[in-house]
Amino acid sequence: MSMYSGSHQQVVRVFVDRLRWRPTYYPVVTSAVEQELCWVALICLYLSEISSFRESKSDDRRFYIFTATKTLHLKTDSKTDRVAWIQALVSSRSLFPLRPLTDNLSLIPKDLSISTERLRKRLLEQGINDNLVKDCEQIVLSEFSEIQGQLELLCEERSNLLDTLRQLEAANVEPEASGIHDNDYQLTKHEFSGLGRGKYSECSTTESSDDIEKQELEEVSDGDEMSFHDTKEYFIEPADGCGPTKVVLNHLDNYRETEDLINAEKMHTKKESPKSGHLNFERRTKLPDPVEKEKGVSLWSMIKDNVGKDLTRVCLPVYFNEPISSLQKCCEDMEYSFLLDQAYEFGREGNSLQRILNVAAFAVSGYASSEGRHCKPFNPLLGETYEAVYPEKGIRFFSEKVSHHPTLIACHCEGRGWKFWGDSDLHTKFWGQSIQLDPVGVLTLEFDDGEIFQWSKVTTTIYNLILGKVYCGHHGTMHIRGNRQYSCKLKFKEQSILDRNPHQVHGFVEDAMGKKVAMLFGKWNDSMYYVNNDGSGKPKDFTPSSDASLLWKRSKPPPNLTRYNLTSFAITLNELTPGLQIKEKLPPTDSRLRPDQRHLENGEYEKANLDKLRLERRQRISRKLQENGWKPRWFQREGENGSFCYGGGYWEAREQGKWSGCPDIFGEFNEDLVDLVQV
Repeated sequence: MSMYSGSHQQVVRVFVDRLRWRPTYYPVVTSAVEQELCWVALICLYLSEISSFRESKSDDRRFYIFTATKTLHLKTDSKTDRVAWIQALVSSRSLFPLRPLTDNLSLIPKDLSISTERLRKRLLEQGINDNLVKDCEQIVLSEFSEIQGQLELLCEERSNLLDTLRQLEAANVEPEASGIHDNDYQLTKHEFSGLGRGKYSECSTTESSDDIEKQELEEVSDGDEMSFHDTKEYFIEPADGCGPTKVVLNHLDNYRETEDLINAEKMHTKKESPKSGHLNFERRTKLPDPVEKEKGVSLWSMIKDNVGKDLTRVCLPVYFNEPISSLQKCCEDMEYSFLLDQAYEFGREGNSLQRILNVAAFAVSGYASSEGRHCKPFNPLLGETYEAVYPEKGIRFFSEKVSHHPTLIACHCEGRGWKFWGDSDLHTKFWGQSIQLDPVGVLTLEFDDGEIFQWSKVTTTIYNLILGKVYCGHHGTMHIRGNRQYSCKLKFKEQSILDRNPHQVHGFVEDAMGKKVAMLFGKWNDSMYYVNNDGSGKPKDFTPSSDASLLWKRSKPPPNLTRYNLTSFAITLNELTPGLQIKEKLPPTDSRLRPDQRHLENGEYEKANLDKLRLERRQRISRKLQENGWKPRWFQREGENGSFCYGGGYWEAREQGKWSGCPDIFGEFNEDLVDLVQV
């Protein structure tokens, strides 16, 4: 490649203009010079997108051009030609500046309208009276107006988002040179990696480029699609003013506030408490590496192979399970237990409003871990138990499967100044493409000062079971009823196909007289905020950047995600910590000792399937055990149809290491077990 002289800039502009305004135009190249000019024109078009460029340090004839989706690897005939190309690219940047972000964002013409004349004519032909025809026309126009309004809002939100990203990015850039010189231009690496998904951003042409280039050439091929940040700031004079900087500072303040809230739990562990303590070991941060390579399972082939068989005797492979049980999944609600610690402290200080706000945030936070979780937990055996002791959180949790038909799981948790308990059952409805899970049961939270809150969980629906990407949603109304001054009502919005802002939760707090005193809003998979007001505003009138205060923010996901998408807290639930490996420390009914679940966690899939089949055969005799008078070991039912409450004795037995009343439910069994009745 040779290079064009500065006198050809006008011709380059002609090529660019023709290509830009006539996408199907291909210039007729009649000479080598025009061929080069055509190349420069195409490069200029690339530069009109989000792009950057730099020289290769290892090859004095090679240079790279980065766009939003491609990496161009170019090589000139000589080192002199490369210098000329770089100069041309720099000058072309100022000759053809980046298009504004707001270009081509208006998807809807202002004069867009529809006609109902054909509809009216057709209805009149069918003998419909004129009044009914007018009603039909009005319905059509009303629906069209609503859809048009939604699309306009979508365009506006998109434009605002891109403008905000540009401001954040521009404010984050620290230009290191006011001018650009031959082989001396400096491109700074972006630190704000959260705004893009690309592995690489702007790099320097200093000695450090060698390592970056080697990494790029090893990991990035010509066909790879990467995204990079806009680099317009490097080629124009920086604008004066502090607007973008102010935006970034505001965002950083929000980040600091969020991090402070997430770390509040750690601060609580530093407070002296009879139930708190410090660990002498580190909890694991990832699951064990699998022993075997997992094989996918076709749902259709499994259905085909079991046509005509008794479905109650069909054992699903462990491929559809995650390596925790339903008993452990109940404990996931305790991930943000520091919210209840805060609620207790606020109540002690006489701030009852902040107490119920934190209780409401805790009730919502339990749903955050469900996002991206497509595998089902193991169904516990009758009498199976699970304990979780977290000294750093100041909690100890215990749960037991107390009934098989219907399936009931009871739990009890003690924290810093509070107790939490409840039992739950799920009523399922299958709708072909989705399954609806309606929880039945009441959750109770009692503080040491006697204040009690009760609520029930909302409906969960799992979509696209047969075709499409599986995802879940939560919807319904949650009433948090208190026995003193305040109560709370939260609405989980049901997600629709065209929903631009899913996972929404909003509600309000009211006093004993029914007066609204605060409003809550947020997303169950991200965060919750509140505003002190009389409830006159609507949730859409408030944003996290307004006067709203942050109540809760979801923790960051672990770095080593697997297909199970377990949270950092969930990864620790099935761990056999050093203290639990001591013989007789755990009862033989604890979920951690369940062999099929342990094999799945270790990646021993064949063993897991064999043990799962064996244990499910044992599970089928549970109904007979209940009919013969089986009773749960640690929970007692209040009345004939009441809820199950913890009867005590578990932690005392654990202290003594005496589990004589707990059968080995995971061991070998025979049919004679159905004749045994636990007293």
